[in-house]
Amino acid sequence: MERYLNTPIKEIITSFPEVGKILEEYSIGCVPCTLGSCLLKDIVAIHNLAEDKELELMYRIEKTIYPERDIKKPVFKASKKEPDKEIRYSPPMKRLVDEHTLIKKWIGRIPQVIENVDIESESGSQLILDGLDFIRFYADKFHHAKEEDILFDYTDKNLDIIRTILADHEAARGHVKEMLKAIGEKDTNAIIGHLCAYKDLLTEHIKKEDEILYPWIDRGLSTTQVGELFAKFNEAEEKMDKGVIEKCQKFIAEAEQRIENFHRS
Repeated sequence: MERYLNTPIKEIITSFPEVGKILEEYSIGCVPCTLGSCLLKDIVAIHNLAEDKELELMYRIEKTIYPERDIKKPVFKASKKEPDKEIRYSPPMKRLVDEHTLIKKWIGRIPQVIENVDIESESGSQLILDGLDFIRFYADKFHHAKEEDILFDYTDKNLDIIRTILADHEAARGHVKEMLKAIGEKDTNAIIGHLCAYKDLLTEHIKKEDEILYPWIDRGLSTTQVGELFAKFNEAEEKMDKGVIEKCQKFIAEAEQRIENFHRS
């Protein structure tokens, strides 16, 4: 089993698809992951399962990989108390989670944009352009920059989970670049395709960060480091153009009405 503990999870799931289903039962979503290069042993550690759940998970995976072996089921005492499902974030991590709330509002409106907006019209194209500005300036330069330039310095950037997050950021930037190109070419199908892909990517990305990455980083931070991180976030935000951030927030507040106006026309 030692061999598989040090094997990228995508390779394991490819060889043993049942392992992917087992992981999903424990709320470990490795199947849709864009890279899947995390080692099995790291995945178990990062998700911080209760001891009894971790033993149970590893037993089931080992039985799936080696069905011919007589593997004894581990004996353990079930947790007397259900773990607290509410995630408690440190102040700097909570700030990142709160920023996700605004990003999710735009993601949630993308289906309405696709359904109701005339992308080939000037006003329809402008709504998409404003949405792309929101992604570029708020989601990327305001939010992702704090992660890449500050937060990840408190981790090992060579870890697969960090590489996966960074790959998501690059993929999102790629979708924005292609959408800008498609708008110039009036390529409606390309715009719709990249909007849908961006929505799917960021939905899964935010879930990974809120439920896995941020809690995992929080567990490794000292009180001093939490304070440092909070101060560095403040310094970074002081350098941001407040007018641009306010414009992004205003865009989200007005986007629903703008989409509704297209629906009525």
